[in-house]
Amino acid sequence: MKIYFSIALTLSILTAVSQEEWPKDSVWKEASKESQAYHEYRLIVTKPPYSLQKIINLVNKLKMDDKEQEKIPEKTYASFSLREKFTYNMIHEESYSQICDAEPPILDEQKKIFAQLPTDMDEYNWSKKQIQFFIDNRDSVMKLMTESIVRSKHVGLNFKQVIIEINAKEMVPALIKTYTATKKDHDILTILMLLMKNNKYKPFLTSMSYKKLYGDEDASYQSYITFNNANENLILKRATDFYNETNK
Repeated sequence: MKIYFSIALTLSILTAVSQEEWPKDSVWKEASKESQAYHEYRLIVTKPPYSLQKIINLVNKLKMDDKEQEKIPEKTYASFSLREKFTYNMIHEESYSQICDAEPPILDEQKKIFAQLPTDMDEYNWSKKQIQFFIDNRDSVMKLMTESIVRSKHVGLNFKQVIIEINAKEMVPALIKTYTATKKDHDILTILMLLMKNNKYKPFLTSMSYKKLYGDEDASYQSYITFNNANENLILKRATDFYNETNK
């Protein structure tokens, strides 16, 4: 299963390792079993149920050797209902672009809150048409994602990236509720921070967390902060305040 990632992050590198942890002359070091398991968990996508098998059957018939043609015919796409288009766009990305070679594995991945969402180094991502679908149907897309999240108690990586793509700040309560149910998926905390960052929420923009993750000259896609109760609670508190202040 390919991972569905925003065009804005197409050229980003897979890793959240700090420069201090992986200097250029360092050797490749294998991550722990726990870290590897969490990495795989971060890459899980959500498959919407709407005509899922029908969409899978159509996608399986596509010519995989021609990257530019790896999409269903426009006539077929136009015949889909909104929910079917939602399923198709969520499970099959149409755009191709060359990306960088893999970096060393992330160490202690489960102990970090990253500045950005992960990618599995796949060379496919959403086309402009697919991203426009999410934007044009923002309210319906948020409703379908929220229903799925409430039902499954999980936010797939594809859902997470769409939330950022369409600036779905209205979903903050559902995200917080889902996170606090298990406190397992730290990337939900990343989504909350990205929403605050993208909406220029001043209490977050002036925080030390923001400076380390996004604002410092050394900050990059590889940045992270340590996962602990203090950082977790602060992100949740700020995100709650952000939602309440922006939805008055």
